[in-house]
Amino acid sequence: MKRKLVILGNGMVGHRFAEKIAEYGGTEKFEVTILGEEPRRAYDRVHLSEYFTNRSADSLYLSPSDWYRTNGIRLLLSEPAISVDTVSRKITTSAGTELPFDELVIATGSSAFVPSFEGVDKQGVFVYRTIEDLEKIMSYAKQVSKVAVLGGGLLGLEAAKAVLDMGKESHVVEFASRLMPRQLDEAASSVLKSKIESLGVRIHLNKETKQALGESSFQGLEFVDGSVLEVEMLIVSAGIRPRDELAKNSGIEVGQRGGIIVDDELRTNVYGVYAIGEVALHKGMIYGLVAPGYEMAETLAYNLCSPGQKTKSYAGSDLSTKLKLIGVDVASFGDALGQTEHLPIAYTNPRTGVYKKLVLSQDGKKLKGGILVGDADAYSNLLTLYLNNVELPAEPESLIVGTPSEEGSAFGSLPDDAKICSCNNVSKGDLLGAIRSGACSDLKGLKECTKSGTGCGGCIPQMNSILKEELRAQGKVVTEHVCEHFKYSRQELFQIAKVKGIRSFEEMIRTHGMGNGCEVCKPAVASIIASIYNEPIQKHREIQDTNDKYLANIQRGGTYSVVPRIPGGEITPDKLIVIGQIAKKYDLYCKITGGQRIDLLGARMEQLPDIWKDLVEEGFESGHAYGKAMRTVKSCVGSTWCRYGVQDSTAFAIRIEERYRGIRAPHKLKSAVSGCIRECAEARGKDFGIIATEKGWNLYVGGNGGVNPKHAILLAADLDEETCVKYIDRFMMFYIRTADKLVRTSAWLEQLEGGIEYLKDVIINDRLGINKDLEEEMNHLVGTYVCEWKDVVDDPEKQKKYKHFINSEDADPTVRFIEERGQKRPVDWPKKELVSN
Repeated sequence: MKRKLVILGNGMVGHRFAEKIAEYGGTEKFEVTILGEEPRRAYDRVHLSEYFTNRSADSLYLSPSDWYRTNGIRLLLSEPAISVDTVSRKITTSAGTELPFDELVIATGSSAFVPSFEGVDKQGVFVYRTIEDLEKIMSYAKQVSKVAVLGGGLLGLEAAKAVLDMGKESHVVEFASRLMPRQLDEAASSVLKSKIESLGVRIHLNKETKQALGESSFQGLEFVDGSVLEVEMLIVSAGIRPRDELAKNSGIEVGQRGGIIVDDELRTNVYGVYAIGEVALHKGMIYGLVAPGYEMAETLAYNLCSPGQKTKSYAGSDLSTKLKLIGVDVASFGDALGQTEHLPIAYTNPRTGVYKKLVLSQDGKKLKGGILVGDADAYSNLLTLYLNNVELPAEPESLIVGTPSEEGSAFGSLPDDAKICSCNNVSKGDLLGAIRSGACSDLKGLKECTKSGTGCGGCIPQMNSILKEELRAQGKVVTEHVCEHFKYSRQELFQIAKVKGIRSFEEMIRTHGMGNGCEVCKPAVASIIASIYNEPIQKHREIQDTNDKYLANIQRGGTYSVVPRIPGGEITPDKLIVIGQIAKKYDLYCKITGGQRIDLLGARMEQLPDIWKDLVEEGFESGHAYGKAMRTVKSCVGSTWCRYGVQDSTAFAIRIEERYRGIRAPHKLKSAVSGCIRECAEARGKDFGIIATEKGWNLYVGGNGGVNPKHAILLAADLDEETCVKYIDRFMMFYIRTADKLVRTSAWLEQLEGGIEYLKDVIINDRLGINKDLEEEMNHLVGTYVCEWKDVVDDPEKQKKYKHFINSEDADPTVRFIEERGQKRPVDWPKKELVSN
């Protein structure tokens, strides 16, 4: 007879425990039942804020809907336990079900801590903890314009970002004197505060709340110091409280401040009852991060499934973490605040918003902790040094002021038991074992085999290094093949196409590939051919992805966006009126983009050629917002209007954009030109950016915004316009020639051996003797430019491709809109029905 194992809680830790039970063969020994309080299966709370963008839990689920059934595990949703009888060994659920148990694992996690002050229960006050909480927040937020978040910790700042993304005025209220007081010191918090405030979030520190204002609904906060913050909605994210109420009522020992007391084997004071995750109190510590919960889950699962063998012990967890808060890299590890005897080394760059601090042992030989804000590229290497007690180089400051990608001797000989992934407790030996077994020969496979890199992702650079080093040690050639159809890298295919004059995918795969190709290699080859010959992309229409196939970005709901080029953001009143008239004619939603252009959204496929025709006739052309190509060149008004401007940034931006418009590359390209060092055009957040000086122009390269923002690096200073353009020509063509598919210039530059110094040697000093070729290739692309929209407008045959049905002129019947703020938008996606297990 199988023993009855009941798991209370189906959060991330409860689910990880169930995964490990299945992995260790425990379902042969146990009849496993999981009780979940929420109406959905386990999902990723670490990335909870992504729900605001996706409006769907699909990308957050930790397993497929049939995972529980496939592994012989019974899952009861919306049915939490309401009592535990440790004498008769049974549980009663909210539905009245009685479940007997032999072993009980309490993984009920924590709830949001809500401070006690007058009016906290008013309408308009929410917590930030579950998907259901987020749905309530989004619904209520539609009727307000100003929102406050109570709590300046990790979740509080995530909530503030979500508020900002909803277009609301966002405030953060923190009781302490700094943000993230448990992870950051005063200097780091000050840098983070400045970065976040620059994005539009307003920070209020040293604020103790006295009461909530308003009659029936929330209208603001009054603080003990007498000040008032007038907002219409409050999100509470002020910490957590362990969900230990079941234990308190069942004779299971809890700590004085909450939490179920467990020993090193996660046992409570009641035989056969265990606790893991945020509800467990181990040696006086409650961990509020998922990685310690995962470690507890693995330890307990191993012990329950391995009777008679030596048991594992849980000795506590490292609290290291790396995350991106409102687009700002933040990381801390070890004794980050230097609370023990220590020797600190700190580096601050207020101009770029970067703060780095290392906490060393008194002899300076070992790393005890650290903080990184604004630039956390070194986190993976520093964490490895800390976790494995590796002796530091003679000049440890080089670890934070040197080049992060250069690992140096300190990383060269890690032992196999060195921990690489702290989120999932994966060692170097675990990675090597997976590689040597033949089960995984690439990074994706290594992540699937070991779970390493699937948490915060900070260990991925180390994983990649270990993978490549081991493959080379096995005598295998480490290559970056485009896909299984081409045994060549993108760089090699580029050279093949250029040298042999290949102008079609069919010729390329016939002469240098195999099979019929796929969705990876087809657009990659199309991009290469376009980058060399600059022929209209529609010539290779059938091997493009959707956006390039229709020369427009497909949007939610099945419609497309139209973004005409507005060089430098400069536009005449007449042209501005034309855009408005066309938007009204085709009933399009209008939005000013971050790149100083106007986005016209909601166009049906069959409307695109007509819209383009109207725009082309009025002097507009494609803005290439859909392509892996040169897109926008943002600018400020420069010396023409601004009293601080030292050069005409608008004129230069227009020249740059008109020169490089539409040029295809491995990834999208963006640029900006700022008229002075105040940097209003944000040039250092672009693939290449230009900033005016009294003597000319400074050229920066290798920056980008997006998911992983990077500051561009100075390539050359005080250039005249002609030299600046010449350097950009060389830089762009060298990138187009050598970068891998879908790699931004920032990642390309990081991967380039020798980094920025090598690039300077190539671009400025002509180290490779190719600059004349690069300039000629760029001049060819510039001289052969054709507007892709006009190419379709002038060709009736190409226009025939723009209809939804092959055999009918009917429009897509599923496209539906609703009106919001005076314009139309797509209807919300329907909520998927919950799967019962």
